[in-house]
Amino acid sequence: MSEYRSDAGAPAVVGNPGELVPIPPVAARLGEVFAASGHQLFLVGGPVRDALMGRPVNDLDFTTDARPEQVLTLVSGLASGTWTTGIEFGTVGAQIDGRPCEITTFRADSYDRVSRNPIVAFGTDIAEDLRRRDFTMNAMAVSVVDSGFVDPYGGLADLARGVLRTPATPRESFGDDPLRMLRAARFVAQLGVTPAEPVLAAIREMAGELSRITVERVQAELNKLIAGSYPRRGLEVLVDTGLADVVLPELPALRMAADEHGQHKDVYAHTLQVLDQAIALEQREPGAEPDLVLRWAALLHDIGKPDTRRFVDGPGDTKLVTFHHHEVVGARLTKARLKALKFPKDQTEDIARLVFLHLRFYGYGRGEWTDSAVRRYVTDAGPLLDRLHKLVRSDTTTRNKRKAAVLAATYDALEERIARLREQEELDAIRPDLDGTEIMAILGIEPGPLVGRAYKHLLELRMENGPLEHDQAVQELTSWYAAQQ
Repeated sequence: MSEYRSDAGAPAVVGNPGELVPIPPVAARLGEVFAASGHQLFLVGGPVRDALMGRPVNDLDFTTDARPEQVLTLVSGLASGTWTTGIEFGTVGAQIDGRPCEITTFRADSYDRVSRNPIVAFGTDIAEDLRRRDFTMNAMAVSVVDSGFVDPYGGLADLARGVLRTPATPRESFGDDPLRMLRAARFVAQLGVTPAEPVLAAIREMAGELSRITVERVQAELNKLIAGSYPRRGLEVLVDTGLADVVLPELPALRMAADEHGQHKDVYAHTLQVLDQAIALEQREPGAEPDLVLRWAALLHDIGKPDTRRFVDGPGDTKLVTFHHHEVVGARLTKARLKALKFPKDQTEDIARLVFLHLRFYGYGRGEWTDSAVRRYVTDAGPLLDRLHKLVRSDTTTRNKRKAAVLAATYDALEERIARLREQEELDAIRPDLDGTEIMAILGIEPGPLVGRAYKHLLELRMENGPLEHDQAVQELTSWYAAQQ
């Protein structure tokens, strides 16, 4: 195999790291077919990086010198199906032995610097193809024929050091595709790597270019970032480089608002700690997958504070900071931001609901809530109750250990009350003691608004008093109806 050298001129390959990348049987079969026709085939990018990191390899991405039409012919005897949605960009998809494979012809693209659509040009050289990729740790390839390792830009060394660099200059790379700046933050969150200073400098300079990327692509990257193992680190990159000003401006705005408890430098620092603590609670459950709804709610729960910050007179000459109704404003801002990012409607509603409810527990005091208030808390949370529990517990970031212990014990007591009421009253499915059909039969009325008002009245009674005996419910209904005449 040819020895490729890094930009610095030092050998990029010592021994053969390609032997550390297992070649899946389906890749070996493909390699034999391509080699028999005189073509090269390399496993490339993420699968190589993940294999070297000991992470599971799911997607199989390949690059080859064969043109797309040739690729279709070569895989025809192996694939149970093919797809050509990306063929104009040189990519052919194939389902082989039950595994999806994407095979892309060597590329030597240029970009118009207006959109992120490349002017597609096919190349003939693997090193040239790798240079147009986003980061050096994704610009490594392994021959599926002989495990030959290709690393012209020092990706292996960067991977070992945990440093994120670009094969081309950062300005060139991000100018070609501004989404790569957001991907840099995402890789920080997923892999725990650190961007090289030239990468950060270029992002700070070019952050505004991200505005020409479609909202759908931005949303996908943000979700991957939030679902990562180190989302706080990725979010800090977004804020520190100015990317958040473009795609999530509510987050850097939190640095301007002092926390009312006086325990944190700013609400931004508090928010990141809440996110960390929510993730810790999420991960207590064996096999738990990242909970995007909980994580987004933790990140956005206080975004109403900058708009509701007020300074009021305190004891003596002191000033106090208040954020009255920031949960109401925050829920509205959450809906607006997630709608702008084109989140699914149900997900948007769930996240905004958690933001709206996250402060209600603080009215519980030391257990002053009536059973009616507990029922409303459960009913208003609905299927989000377990997430609300985690969010509320995570929202305690005080350094005062005694205060934190009291809050935790108080919430324990609330959860115990909820459990007791659940046993007694089927709390998760609170309904009036009479349904609509019974209401119409008892009152002798037809379907219409009056039935709805009667139903709502009985539901209020159920909330306040718990379950009623049937005869008592009928009496309450008829008394209410008489008062409507």
